[in-house]
Amino acid sequence: MNFGSKLAQRKNLLGALCVGIDPHPQHLAKWNLPDNEVGLKEFSFSLLESIGDKAAAIKPQSALFERHGSRGIGVLEEVLGYCREKQILTILDVKRGDIGSTMKAYAQSFLSPGAALEADAITVSPFLGVGSLAPAFALAQEAGKGIFVLALTSNPEGMSIQHACTSKGQSVAALIASEVQAYNDFYFPEEPGSFGLVVGATIGSAIRDQKVKLDKFTGPLLAPGVGAQGAGKAEIEDVFATSKPSVLASVSRSISQCGPEISNLKQAFAETLNEVNLALE
Repeated sequence: MNFGSKLAQRKNLLGALCVGIDPHPQHLAKWNLPDNEVGLKEFSFSLLESIGDKAAAIKPQSALFERHGSRGIGVLEEVLGYCREKQILTILDVKRGDIGSTMKAYAQSFLSPGAALEADAITVSPFLGVGSLAPAFALAQEAGKGIFVLALTSNPEGMSIQHACTSKGQSVAALIASEVQAYNDFYFPEEPGSFGLVVGATIGSAIRDQKVKLDKFTGPLLAPGVGAQGAGKAEIEDVFATSKPSVLASVSRSISQCGPEISNLKQAFAETLNEVNLALE
């Protein structure tokens, strides 16, 4: 079963909520945890043990582990290993992007079976050209993994590139979506695509304005911005419209800010999941 099918199955069973593990210094401080590998581990495993097997996917933010060097990366290895053991689907937020053998090495680091940092899917940056990601697409298909390509993000700086037009008058975001879909068509002609897009849930009319065709996109749509960042039912309807069945809503702060008590984390997860389900009806 490919990643797209696995994710669809988990969404049908558990709902369309992806929970981020984002151990920002301020989040650790709120939990009265030290800003070191001890704090990272307690923060991460409190979230995992509270809600890990109840979410469609878990999304650790790699940079917030990497900033602690080898010890932080060691905690990330433990997090990913725990998820593999418990069969919890993981999307590692690494946003890598390069060319040739370097892109292949990044893909091997995170998508190869048996790799220390093996995840079920990763986020990648396409701004060296979607074609530069070919080694990652190939390895993901071979290993049954997934790829989420940045397309339309909610940060204001992203518009200067993502909304720009090619010489043929097509927006960069629309070009990215069409080229990722071409890889889905090539590798997964008869099943859900394993190659998705990252589309912010707070971008308003940008999908329409940039003429990004999501109605025929067969991969998943990872949608940060739900909850604490401002996107509710109206915003999701505005952005995704008929593409809502493909959405995987990504939430972090709305849940983690309710910790460290396990009961509070569980309650926050249940409330957020209900909000997401209602927003995607």
